[in-house]
Amino acid sequence: MVVRAGETESAPLALVVMGVSGTGKSTLGALLAEHWQAPFLEGDTYHSAANVAKMEAGAPLTDEDRWPWLDRLGAALGEAARTGGVAVAACSALRHAYRARLEAAAGLPLRFAFLDTGRAEIARRMRARTGHYMPPTLLDSQLATLEPPGAAERALRLDAGHAPEALCRAVLAWVEKEQV
Repeated sequence: MVVRAGETESAPLALVVMGVSGTGKSTLGALLAEHWQAPFLEGDTYHSAANVAKMEAGAPLTDEDRWPWLDRLGAALGEAARTGGVAVAACSALRHAYRARLEAAAGLPLRFAFLDTGRAEIARRMRARTGHYMPPTLLDSQLATLEPPGAAERALRLDAGHAPEALCRAVLAWVEKEQV
C-alpha cells in the first residue's frame, strides 16, 4: 500500500507491468503480486473472444478493439486495489492513450513498470514460448504502436533482459522510494 508522509490512511497501489508481447510482463507481475500477497490480473484474459481470434489470425488490434478490453481490465484493477490495498496487472498498455484509458477505468492513479529490451531478444522469446495466441509476426506491429511512457507518467523503465527477480527488486525499491 502507498502511505504518504503525514497520512494515517493508505491509498491503494495499482501497478501495471507493461510492454510489448514477450517482454516478461506476466512473469514479473506474478512475482510482484506474490511479494505483496496481492491479486494478479493477467490482461490477456480480459480480451474478448473476437480480439483473441483476430490476433491468432495474425491481425493487429485497432483502437476500437482495445477500448472495451482496457475498460474491463482497468475497472477490475481499480476494484482489486481498492478492496485489497494492492493489485498488479500485466497489460501491453502500448500507447499513452491506452494507459490513460486504463487509469480512467480504474478510478485511481496507476503506476507502470515498463519492460523494454531489444527486438531480437523479444522475437527469440516469442518463438520459444508455446500456447500463447500472439504470433511473433505481430511483434513489429506492437513495436510500431509503442509509445514509451513519458516523464509525466508514473513509470519505471526496466531492461527486460535482466532476471525477473532483479526486475522485481527494482520495482519494489522504486515503489518504496515513491511512497516517501
